Amino acid sequence: MTKKRSSEGFESFNEIATIRVEMEDIEPLIRREMEAPTSMTLKALHETIQALMGWCDYHLWEFSDAENRYIPPVSDMDWGDKPCRKAETVRLRDICKEKTTVLSYTYDFGDDWRMRVIITDIRQGDPDSGYPRYLGGERAAPPEDCGGVPGFYELLDAYDDPKHPNHEEVREWLDERDPHFFDELPIKYALSRIANRRNAAAKRLKPKAI
Repeated sequence: MTKKRSSEGFESFNEIATIRVEMEDIEPLIRREMEAPTSMTLKALHETIQALMGWCDYHLWEFSDAENRYIPPVSDMDWGDKPCRKAETVRLRDICKEKTTVLSYTYDFGDDWRMRVIITDIRQGDPDSGYPRYLGGERAAPPEDCGGVPGFYELLDAYDDPKHPNHEEVREWLDERDPHFFDELPIKYALSRIANRRNAAAKRLKPKAI
């Protein structure tokens, strides 16, 4: 009986899904894609999205679907017309539908970054691989605290136009960062660190050979 529970726990822990994150209201599209474990809590998903975007988790956030809002562990964000659940108590597998699940993710209620989180292709992962695993993406994410979508467009205009009155100020604020340059290497490193933290738990669950 104990061995069966251990095996079931390992199978459940090793289940993965493909997750695509798309920023709303920005064109051309800014997107990221990864493989991630369905045992991941929504709090851990938030932390992983922060890594995908190169952000520093400075602000409040929430996920939502048709039924609920999923909020940070320490938060008084219990407003609106949907029940609230603490994000650290809900795992992806708890809310995933059979084919496709779509969550809304909002980060920083001042800048109000909104994203679609599309979860598909639930399956068993490779037990010898680490998850989450980065698959790809397009375009650099906006820098934090730039004023939301309108501020991001204004920042790009000022950065690109040497004659813009705010050109030098924006260049100084960005501190030599190019808002057009999409560097995937830090994302791969960040997701690898998250995956490594899961490996110890996976080893504890893995059934021993008989």
